Amino acid sequence: MTPLKASGRRLQRLLLLVVFFLVFGYLSYPSLSRSQGWQEAETYEEYVQTSFDWASRPMKNPIPESSLIQLPEGPPRELPRIQHAFTKDELDKAHNETQFQRRDAVRKAAQKSWKSYRAYAWRRDELAPQSLIGKDSFAGWGATLVDSLDTLWIMGLREEFDEAVRAVGAIDWNKASSSDCSLFETNIRYLGGLLSAYDLSGQEILLKKAVELGDMLFAGFDTPNHLPANSYNFKKAKSGELKASSRQSLAVLGSMSLEFTRLSQLTGDPKYYTVVEQLKRGLEKTQDQTNLPGLWPKYIDLIEGTRPSSDTLFTLGAQADSAYEYLSKTYLLLGGLDPSYETMHIKAMDAAAKHLLFRPMLPSGDDDTYAGSPPPDILFSGNAVSTQRDKSELQPRVQHLGCFAGGMFALGGKLFDRPDHVQIGEQLARGCAWAYEAFSTGIMPEVSELVPCEKKADKDSDSRLAQCPWNETKYRLKKKKAAALSRTSSYTDNTNPNPNSRASQPNDHKTPLLPKPFTKISNPRYLLRPEAIESLFILYRITGKKDLLDIAWRMFSAITKATETKSAFSAIEDVHTANSGQPTIKMDSMESFWMAETLNIFGQGTEKEKEDLRSYK
Repeated sequence: MTPLKASGRRLQRLLLLVVFFLVFGYLSYPSLSRSQGWQEAETYEEYVQTSFDWASRPMKNPIPESSLIQLPEGPPRELPRIQHAFTKDELDKAHNETQFQRRDAVRKAAQKSWKSYRAYAWRRDELAPQSLIGKDSFAGWGATLVDSLDTLWIMGLREEFDEAVRAVGAIDWNKASSSDCSLFETNIRYLGGLLSAYDLSGQEILLKKAVELGDMLFAGFDTPNHLPANSYNFKKAKSGELKASSRQSLAVLGSMSLEFTRLSQLTGDPKYYTVVEQLKRGLEKTQDQTNLPGLWPKYIDLIEGTRPSSDTLFTLGAQADSAYEYLSKTYLLLGGLDPSYETMHIKAMDAAAKHLLFRPMLPSGDDDTYAGSPPPDILFSGNAVSTQRDKSELQPRVQHLGCFAGGMFALGGKLFDRPDHVQIGEQLARGCAWAYEAFSTGIMPEVSELVPCEKKADKDSDSRLAQCPWNETKYRLKKKKAAALSRTSSYTDNTNPNPNSRASQPNDHKTPLLPKPFTKISNPRYLLRPEAIESLFILYRITGKKDLLDIAWRMFSAITKATETKSAFSAIEDVHTANSGQPTIKMDSMESFWMAETLNIFGQGTEKEKEDLRSYK
């Protein structure tokens, strides 16, 4: 096992928390007792072995022992300090009675969510928070159960955690609710949840289940070129008949390095690290060969390996996001012993700043929007289309998924001594926070479009990130053009296919006006996502700026107000109602990341353990 730098197990746990969005500290809650009426726990054996031994399955395309790649050896590098050096005065001001009350509010939301999951959807993938039934969207092994383990531990819910561990110990990966699963989703929700909870608690049952699952997922690499088959059919996996798709998303290829690397660290078995290291080398080789050097297209051609494809769309959003996010975090997990992750991260961030980031055109201080104040210093991440080398056309389409980019830029900026990236990270994080407050519910939509500041023809690419004056005529033209594309929607556009959504119903009320400079809402939903609060939390820990705590609290208050049901919290159809008093339409969905990430990170942002803020790099 590659050694991890002192201080011992606490730092090992920290590294896994960094990996899984819980960056730079612990949240210490008082021990909590169960509420009255809690359903009595079933009795499970501590550990029940999965009924099919994936580790003993003969590989049809074996990796020769001589080709196994060992983890980097040697003492970890002395890495730069990540966290702001909080003074005692700063800590006293930031962690006061108000923050403790906020912490308790987050804890109550988590308790409410878990209690209903336990009562109505126990061991199912997710709770339907209105109909109060269980749903299986991820093979039926209990995605919320596994994904929420670290949240239960961190929030001090020890009885609930112990009960959940007993249930996890009985999971049989050979018994699924479907004939196949997504390799990507199974890795990040299940394997990631098991590893982070094991590193926090030291419960050996969790490591045993992680190894079982890791061996099952490893079979997804039993293909002729050892590239992963994301569409993982259990029957074909057992017989070695899986094949990698000829066209795979970047996220699938780049989002297993953390979990598989950690599994090799914990077990001493290099096979897991070998397959993700091979993927990394393929991505490294092609990084400068794409139309936009430094970035990979949204999809990669796998016919002859990880070569650049003819795809022309580049993004930090869906189907690409975590491939970029994992670069700096895997570097950190390996103790800085693989410099290629640093090189790849810096290349990617510089290229993203050049081609994907933009500053929105904002109303001037004379506009009522800001009541005489200057426009905020914010950036967003969009898409880029490139049909020829090093030339791109910006699509100013903002995805909630892309809001993680602020934290990614800032974390890498601290790790790799790029203060310009830290600044960009803060501008991106504040951009998503600004978008939240721009809408009547206080929540930003899943996908929207704005008017960007344009790059000046005689200036370098950074001119698109500079302030530009408000142009009302230009804004009206852009908005009119967007409206012309979708006349039938309550908004300028709505790609939501749900026939029961507000946008599909007769519009009996006044159509809500889009806040400037938004021209289009392509998807008005909010799915309980964590990306915006994740970036705010990381920026607070890096910069120490106290106003970020207040911004985060307004975000939490808006989310819970708009999504709360009688028993839990639900994704909503529409964040932009005609007025703030209009009730939101619930989607009856509460995915595992609500407990595992969103509430977890909100809780981390209100933690009270002052010393922990200064204990880690």
